[in-house]
Amino acid sequence: MEKSCSLLVHFDKGTPALANEIKEALEGNDVPAKIDAMKNAIMLLLNGETLPQLFITIIRYVLPSEDHTIQKLLLLYLEIIDKTDSKGRVLPEMILICQNLRNNLQHPNEYLRGATLRFLCRLNEVDIIEPLIPSIMNNLEHRHPYVRRNAILAVMSVYKLPHGEQLLIDAPEKIENLLTTEQDLSAKRNAFLMLFQCAQERAINYLFTHVDRVSEWGELLQMVVLDLIRKVCRTNKAEKGKYIKIIISLLTAPSAAVTYECASTLVSLSSAPSAIRAAANTYCQLLQSQSDNNVKLIVLDRLNELKSSHKDVMVDMIMDVLRALSSPNLDIRRKTLDIVLELITPRNINEVVLSLKKDVMKTQSGELEKNGEYRQMLIQAIHSCAIKFPEVASTVVHLLMDFLGDSNVASAMDVVVFVREIIETNPKLRVSIVTRLLDTFYQIRAARVCSCALWIIGEYCLSLSEVESGIATIKPCLGDLPFYSVSEESEDTDSSKKTPQQANSITTVSSRRPAVLADGTYATQSAASETAFSPPTVVQGSLTTGNLRSLLLTGDFFLGAVVACTLTKLILRLEEVQPSKIEVNKATTNALLIMVSMLQLGQSYVLPQPMDNDSHDRIVLCIRLLCNTGDEVRKIWLSSCRESFVNMLSEKQLRETEEIKAKAQISHSQPDDLIDFYHLKSRRGMSQLELEDEVQDDLKRATGEFVKDDNDANKLSRVLQLTGFSDPVYAEAYVTVHHYDIVLDVTVINRTKETLQNLCLELATMGDLKLVERPQNYTLAPESSKQIKANIKVSSTETGVIFGNIVYEASNVLERTVVVLNDIHIDIMDYISPAVCSDAAFRTMWAEFEWENKVAVNTVIQDEKEFLDHIIKSTNMKCLTAPSALEDECGFLAANLYAKSVFGEDALVNLSIEKQQSDGKLSGYIRIRSKTQGIALSLGDKITLKQKGGS
Repeated sequence: MEKSCSLLVHFDKGTPALANEIKEALEGNDVPAKIDAMKNAIMLLLNGETLPQLFITIIRYVLPSEDHTIQKLLLLYLEIIDKTDSKGRVLPEMILICQNLRNNLQHPNEYLRGATLRFLCRLNEVDIIEPLIPSIMNNLEHRHPYVRRNAILAVMSVYKLPHGEQLLIDAPEKIENLLTTEQDLSAKRNAFLMLFQCAQERAINYLFTHVDRVSEWGELLQMVVLDLIRKVCRTNKAEKGKYIKIIISLLTAPSAAVTYECASTLVSLSSAPSAIRAAANTYCQLLQSQSDNNVKLIVLDRLNELKSSHKDVMVDMIMDVLRALSSPNLDIRRKTLDIVLELITPRNINEVVLSLKKDVMKTQSGELEKNGEYRQMLIQAIHSCAIKFPEVASTVVHLLMDFLGDSNVASAMDVVVFVREIIETNPKLRVSIVTRLLDTFYQIRAARVCSCALWIIGEYCLSLSEVESGIATIKPCLGDLPFYSVSEESEDTDSSKKTPQQANSITTVSSRRPAVLADGTYATQSAASETAFSPPTVVQGSLTTGNLRSLLLTGDFFLGAVVACTLTKLILRLEEVQPSKIEVNKATTNALLIMVSMLQLGQSYVLPQPMDNDSHDRIVLCIRLLCNTGDEVRKIWLSSCRESFVNMLSEKQLRETEEIKAKAQISHSQPDDLIDFYHLKSRRGMSQLELEDEVQDDLKRATGEFVKDDNDANKLSRVLQLTGFSDPVYAEAYVTVHHYDIVLDVTVINRTKETLQNLCLELATMGDLKLVERPQNYTLAPESSKQIKANIKVSSTETGVIFGNIVYEASNVLERTVVVLNDIHIDIMDYISPAVCSDAAFRTMWAEFEWENKVAVNTVIQDEKEFLDHIIKSTNMKCLTAPSALEDECGFLAANLYAKSVFGEDALVNLSIEKQQSDGKLSGYIRIRSKTQGIALSLGDKITLKQKGGS
């Protein structure tokens, strides 16, 4: 019968021939051959082989060896083999090794003594250990610290055995005496650990006897002291005041590990503002002093937890946290900014924004590769600050507008979106922003940024000078008209190849054939000669011809439609503010000429792709509007657009407010909950920290913060039946999923009238699940029960399966009985939680992620919104689509959902459904994208299972 092992090493299974070869090598005198043979024997044992024939050979030929490597391998061999029979009694041949172990414990070589003592720590058989007790105790006074520290661990291990206290009655006293005289730090730590686990009162007495010297103890001993304090304070909260003083004294220890543990212990034991402030200050110091990025990320996680529970204290530490931005790592910077943005208040907003502005200016140096990404993060952070506190917008908006022409398109896009929002929410800044935007517009090189900037110009240029400046800014960026030219000769030869619409458009301009020069620019060729060129007309964009022209000549006609709309708005507004009709007519004529030229460019053969229908219709609409304007249409173009934008901003702010409320802890206090009034208590002997702690505990109790998270109904839903009621062994499991760990608390009940021996819970896993420990054998009395815990590690967000069986032996049955268990399916919903990201980030991830799972809609639900709500509830995801976009009933619905796993993986879902006119059923697809295959497949299976409307 193979035994499960947490360490899986590939090795061929043993055969009689291989066992004989090992036996021959062990019987020889060649030391290297013996070493290899012992290693092979250990490998076979780990893979489930028993090899009983080797035991006597090893006792005869390996036991007397003086080689240290062989002796170490011998101890490993003795640790692995079974030392008891089926009834739990020690095998008679095990007595043979006791004399060897006693000789090793008295050997003059320190290594052999220490290695043997470490081996004894892993022995659970009292019959083997009992004869060795005097030798173990003698090693406590050995001259070498390596032997003493392992002897202490051996004493602790023996003392913790079921009858260990009877074997070592005076062990705690001897260890305490040793602790007072011991000089080796490691041995001292082991001695204190032994008292901590076996005689806690002695450890506490020793701690308070030497309380003034705790700060001088070594790092190892200080860590055990902190473990002791945590354990004592959990069982006896009334005495935590005197222990907290020790923790605070250790906050200044030179070891970073000790200070980190001190801060964590302080936060777990006390909620007093002074204690939290000391812990936060320690975390901030570690953030600055440690160079390891992993350490910084862990410390930032702790600061994030403090921010959630003790925000008022963390607000004062905001500038200390902000110093972590000096790290070049983007993950650290992102986490730091996330923490800082939730701590800004009217008191510190100016300092924070000033610091962020300095960092933005530093990114212009271009020394680092990821300056563009960091600048984008800073711009988004400043954007958030300006939205929360509009008064700071004036100090940053003009600085950020210098980055509208940034080569990093995402960064420039964030700037222009920020400017668009600020100009609406801060009317006082409108004039200065418009002026600055018109001055810097020519620097913009990205089509999306240009589109947004043009919208701002069209909506917020209100005065006569601003409107005229807006028109004057756009015209140079388009360059000279027309956008291309053709030869007269080619008009006749090519007209037969064109559609009537294209032929008419060509005859409206000077028709000469374009030619490409050696430098890549376009020139016009006259009809008189194939080789004689007229002066070149540059039609392809360059740095000197204007950014809009460059983008139009790449075929971006959506931008052309935006230019037409902007010019239309400016002309309509010019009609309102310009008294001179001549000037208005002149501007209108120029705008119409630009629009017609763009239409001709879109219908020409100069560009590889013609203009799309949407852009064409939009530009034609603008031409018709300028030729014949009605009051209703004018109102729509000049007022309704901005009203829609204002509604969008209001809705966005409302959603953010709702998210903040949802994040806030909802806690309720029961009417009969006890509230202690600390003012009425005796304050004698209480420190200021203890008084603060009392106040905080009372506040938490009054606000219901001590209410347990999990109710009984939720716990019962996680109990899974593993066997049937008619099986001789009944088993059920309570499954607890906590991030990277799954804990199975299995209750096994013997329903027979017989004693079950060697009962073993054997488990196996599918998916990215791994068993942590090997199963143990138990003896179960008639009609009794046993609690067995199994720990499983999770490495990715994927639906996993745990299966196995219970194996046992009964006295009246010769063979082992096997009871097969029901499978336990680990749900992907335990790993993912709703999250929020911007639309731009969602689109970026959607384009980058390579794994897609497409699920066809198949449901009995006939309402689009109801189906969306059902999918959101079933998948535990967040809907990113605005509620206003889902309100009206139009027969179809499209929404984006987003979630994040505990492993940092992103899950994207796009729901596109349509209601069929014939039968009213919903049809469409749900597309899932992720970076890893597991989450895409698991989420798809979950949706397929749940989408029909079942539970």
